[in-house]
Amino acid sequence: MNPINSLQQSNSSMLLSVEELLRKNLVIPNYQRPYKWTERNITDLLLDIQKSIEDHKRYPGSFNYRVGTIILHKDKDQYEIVDGQQRVLSFVLLKLCLNSEFSCSLLNQNFTNKDTQKNLYENYKTIREWLLSLSDQIKSEINQALAGILEVVVITVSEISEAFQLFDSQNSRGKALYPHDLLKAYHLREIHDKYDMQNAVVKWESKRPKKIRELFDLYLFPIWNWSKRRKSGDFSATNIDIYKGIGRDSTYTYARRANNAMPYFLITEPFIAGVDFFAMVEHYMQMLQNIKEEIDSNKDFGQIKKILEDKSFAAGMTYARNLFYCALFCYYDRFHNFDIMAVKKLFVWAMMVRVDMQSLGFDTINRYAIGLGDNDKYSNALPVISMITTARKHTDISSMRLNIWAKENNKKWSGLAEMLKNI
Repeated sequence: MNPINSLQQSNSSMLLSVEELLRKNLVIPNYQRPYKWTERNITDLLLDIQKSIEDHKRYPGSFNYRVGTIILHKDKDQYEIVDGQQRVLSFVLLKLCLNSEFSCSLLNQNFTNKDTQKNLYENYKTIREWLLSLSDQIKSEINQALAGILEVVVITVSEISEAFQLFDSQNSRGKALYPHDLLKAYHLREIHDKYDMQNAVVKWESKRPKKIRELFDLYLFPIWNWSKRRKSGDFSATNIDIYKGIGRDSTYTYARRANNAMPYFLITEPFIAGVDFFAMVEHYMQMLQNIKEEIDSNKDFGQIKKILEDKSFAAGMTYARNLFYCALFCYYDRFHNFDIMAVKKLFVWAMMVRVDMQSLGFDTINRYAIGLGDNDKYSNALPVISMITTARKHTDISSMRLNIWAKENNKKWSGLAEMLKNI
């Protein structure tokens, strides 16, 4: 049986009008993200409502409009909104603009987040201005639509873990979420303490989503693959099992070892699911920032900084630059030092693929990073990322022997090769 169907059968699933939903004793739990809908989202919602009213007039008695699925967690006499917060709060604003005396439990919610406060205020103004342009008749029709035409599928569960499981499954189909969003939902349901859950969400939401995506897309996922001498690719929902971690109660030997690892994470090693996932993300985001600041500020790496910032080396340098930071990230993660010779060797290795190739794309980086042995193409066909993960001492990396020369057929990059010799 489909797990979603079984969950729905074990709890409750019903079709409610928007107004019926708002009559429930709804609350926004502390672990929820801020209210992020903007004027564009509100405009789309209002246009959808208009269309639903028009369609209802065209097909009277046979047309209702579904506005999504809401997942609630019943906690005593309250219903925590697990999924659907953005839409529900927007409907509250609409009802309030239609009727200043409208009352519901969410109007008593204390919203402390600054982004939430700002977006609620701005969206309220947007709705109010839109309604000012409408006749009393159309406003009445909107009210009627909220009471009857506009429907939501409401799934109510008694266990918070089931709520997150539903959230994960609902959002892994249809409109795709970013893989890290699915990981967030997965690991939240692995946290059984409400305060730990709240802290995890606060830490997560304090970070820019783009930075989290870049951490996984550009660094963690490629390093994980290259360390195993596998080609990397786009980090997608099909790859999230890598980062689901190990259950805290697991009795496997490797799991018990991982249980005592935090905060000493390793990119290539497993971690415990739940709280440790959020700690790991925070740990590596800070580490990446520290690494880039070290390259930028340490005088010993001045030549490296100069090359990285040289606009005459722009073509294909994005790939080579990222390869360098992946190698340095992996190295620092294992040895926790900025040994000058080791850092310079990693830089030379990464930059030499730029010198070797007339054109440089990600496929080339893939082959180079895992050391496929294309000795006819590359001056240094070494699986350096893998070598780092198996090195016993950091000197195993600082003592690498590297070749630096520009091929006869690729004199364009001879200047870069000369600069690398002087590092």
